Amino acid sequence: MTTHSGFISRRELLQMGGAAVVAGTMPAKSGIIQTEQKRTGINAGIPPLPPLEIITLNRIAFGPRPGDLDAFRALGNTPAEQFQAYIEQQLNPDTIDDSELEDKLNAAGFINLNKPLQQLWYELVVNGGDRNLAAEEMERATYMRALYSRRQLAEVLADFWHNHFSVYGFDYAIKPVIIHYDRDVIRAHMLGNFRAMLEAVAKSPAMLYFLDNRVNQVAGPNENYARELFELHTLGAENYLGVMPQQDVPRDEDGRPVGYVDNDIYEATRCFTGWRINDSGLDNTGLFVYYAPWHDRFQKYVLGVYVPPDQADQEDGRGVLNLVAAHPGTARYLARKLCRRLISDDPPDDVVAAAAATFSANLDAPDQLKQVVRTILLSDAFQNTWGEKIKRPFEFVISGLRAMGVDLLLTTDSNSDTFVSTYKYMGQPLFQWPAPDGYPDRKEAWNGSSSTLQRWRMANWLIDWKIDDTYVLDVLGQTPPAVRSPNALADYWLERLLGRPADGDERDHIVSFMAQGRNPDFDLPLDEETTIQDRLRAMVGLIMQIPSFQWR
Repeated sequence: MTTHSGFISRRELLQMGGAAVVAGTMPAKSGIIQTEQKRTGINAGIPPLPPLEIITLNRIAFGPRPGDLDAFRALGNTPAEQFQAYIEQQLNPDTIDDSELEDKLNAAGFINLNKPLQQLWYELVVNGGDRNLAAEEMERATYMRALYSRRQLAEVLADFWHNHFSVYGFDYAIKPVIIHYDRDVIRAHMLGNFRAMLEAVAKSPAMLYFLDNRVNQVAGPNENYARELFELHTLGAENYLGVMPQQDVPRDEDGRPVGYVDNDIYEATRCFTGWRINDSGLDNTGLFVYYAPWHDRFQKYVLGVYVPPDQADQEDGRGVLNLVAAHPGTARYLARKLCRRLISDDPPDDVVAAAAATFSANLDAPDQLKQVVRTILLSDAFQNTWGEKIKRPFEFVISGLRAMGVDLLLTTDSNSDTFVSTYKYMGQPLFQWPAPDGYPDRKEAWNGSSSTLQRWRMANWLIDWKIDDTYVLDVLGQTPPAVRSPNALADYWLERLLGRPADGDERDHIVSFMAQGRNPDFDLPLDEETTIQDRLRAMVGLIMQIPSFQWR
């Protein structure tokens, strides 16, 4: 494994890391998994349940930072009390002091982040300002929020809703307004009312550009927005019944069509004609405008409801939003997606049904989505599920940086550019999914050999990353002076990154790597030999590859 001088080549590290990863992910013959099956009695290949704080901080947060687990445990006398208090705290983010993040964002010197829509439009569109800078500031601020915000559930939900109402943020037309879309459309409504959120999305310049509704007019209808409204934003493909006459669609007990057909999409397209942006002439403001000359004024028929001709401005489109937001299929579809994000790739039907019932029972409530999220988080399924999701690339990188307590300022400078460009190879650059369906949220999309290799490369790049000749991740400096033997080093950094002691086989791999044939109880000359320091950093990167670091 090593040369006679003790130096470990990059190729050797890759080989050792790959072996460790493969050993941890092999299904039937893995001693880890066989043991785990006995301990859990759940599904094949599912690891045992960790403490509740580990589940919570890895699924409604981007992993714990140093001190987060202690703060969680201080919220009550029992795990149940602590969990309840943490959930309520996170569901009310405005009550959480977030000054550390605010200081970081101020120090980053972003110049566009706090500008209202009209100012962004005037400076970046009308006067030809730097559109790319605005999009990059948005991107870097998102990394910083995930890294440092104490309002972690809000960051997780922002990530979820950005993928649900996905737009390509680096599109030339969208770059000037992506900050507005994040702040005033997604974040302003993600714990509020879904119907209000739906209309905010429909009228946002980002969505009007991305799905072309800004050019939708009676003389030339464009169905892109209406189709994705049904298929992605509300009822979902699971309620699409294909091509059939609308009157042939079966009805539910309340007389509503059980799903939608192509003709519903075409009719809805007509309802949204004339919904556009003030983006030319004297009224070049970037604000939503209803342009009556473009509207199809005649009668329509959507989801079993007759839409009369010559309604008041916007009423046709707003009526469609009312119908899809209140449809039981939308409740089930959104509940399942939220449960998939917060619990498992295939969440139990009972918790999906409970979340859908909460959604439908609170259609007009200003905190409808908060109540839905609370239903999911307080379910038995949330508290008793682990390892049925793996971290996506963004979660992998952010959780690693958080666990290592990194002190990092991501701005638009060249060092930050290097980080972002390296991260992009993992396959999930922020706000750059070209299709309207958002990044996939199932583990199959992220656990292939290519994804695993990119995780390995990213982890090794991070541990060797230097700014001004100083390691960004100060692994040696954060290792207590008394921790010097392979056993002690492995245990310290395993617990640091996982939040708990590691399983036997995973620990054995890490100890063996650090010891390199030496007695693992004997101290290593860590402070004297740079090759041992290199190996310690490599060990931290290796820990980021073990299965226990991938689960959530």
